[in-house]
Amino acid sequence: MTTMPQAIMVLTNLPDLEAARRLARSVVEQKLAACVNIWPGVQSVYRWQGAVEEATEWALSIKTTPNRYAELELAIKRQHPYAVPEIIALPIVAGSREYLNWIADETNKDVNA
Repeated sequence: MTTMPQAIMVLTNLPDLEAARRLARSVVEQKLAACVNIWPGVQSVYRWQGAVEEATEWALSIKTTPNRYAELELAIKRQHPYAVPEIIALPIVAGSREYLNWIADETNKDVNA
């Protein structure tokens, strides 16, 4: 049995569509991600500096590979307007081989596009 290509999904939230699009385009152009989905109207309730806050945000689900995570995290932190942005990586435990191969191909920094 052959193993599946490794992939992860990284989650982050941004305060507006412009910031979300800018970050999504940037990480795809840098080959840090193969695809970024932007989800509008996410309602967040969280504790920040001792107070319970609420905000409407734009959620990003970023598909990449584990070997690109460190660079992706740095890119998110450089461009993110929040002092402590949510950056969470989740393993993709299964998926279509063709899609997982595509993620690997699109995030391979050694391949010229």
